[in-house]
Parts: sequence; structure tokens; C-alpha cells
Amino acid sequence: MDVAARVHLLLRASGQTIASAESLTGGRVAVKLTETPGASGTFLGGVVTYATELKHSLLEVSEEIIEEHGVVSAECARAMASGVRKLTGATYGIATTGVAGPGEQEGKPAGTVFVGLSGPGRLEAIELELGGDRVTVQNLAVQEALSALEDMLGTEETAIG
Repeated sequence: MDVAARVHLLLRASGQTIASAESLTGGRVAVKLTETPGASGTFLGGVVTYATELKHSLLEVSEEIIEEHGVVSAECARAMASGVRKLTGATYGIATTGVAGPGEQEGKPAGTVFVGLSGPGRLEAIELELGGDRVTVQNLAVQEALSALEDMLGTEETAIG
């Protein structure tokens, strides 16, 4: 069973939902989540906010975060995850932002990725340094993001059960 299927099982068991906000992964998190049969029971939807302005206007990433930390930052990833939760009403939000490559952005090298996770009473971000070409970075980012979400959900299950 792949990580997306395990995420859905954890969400379904607790009657919770997820939504995604993506930048560098361009919708790949949503694709991976919707590949699992029965995904509509837990996945509400997602947004691809590749442009900075959309991060601000759709996900309410503040101008202060954008100016002080940039869009390739833990602060932006957390704001995106919170924003998609608010936008969709999902229990959890997952967000990806970073540099797929080949060049750098905001002084950060290709492979720099931030994953934001937002849930009831939880708001986290993890930083990843991934190697490989653009597609490899994007695909690894999806796997790492879903693994981080699975860990968060597993921790919640342990705390609840």
C-alpha cells in the first residue's frame, strides 16, 4: 500500500479531510491523492498557486511573509497550508513550495523544498534538500510531503487512540 492510500485510511478512520496547496509540485500532490480509490471521501481539493500573487490572493499568504521570508520558506509553506484549510474547510492542509530547478530562486538552490502541514492545533513546516533534475525534485517532494502528513496523522491517531 502506498503512502497516499495509507493517508486516506488514517483520514477515513477519524472522519477527517485534506486539501492541498501546491507551488513547485504543480498539482502532483493532488494527483497522487486522487489515484487512490475512494479518495473523494477524504480529499476535498487543491489549488496550484505557482504565481506569488495567487499565494497572496487565494491562500492569504501575507505580504509581510512574502517580503520578509520569500515564497521559498517555511513561513510561506505554513501559511499556504493554513490558507488552503481555510479556503476549503478541510481538517488538514498540505502545502509545497520551493525550487524545482534548474536554477535558483530567492538565493536558494534547486532542490530546496518546504512542506507545510496544518491541522487542528498543529502548524508545521519541514525543509528538504533534494537532489536530481526538475522532475525528480518534484516527485521526491510529493513523496516526502505525503510521508510527513502520514507521520502527523499517525501521531494524531496515537494521541487520540
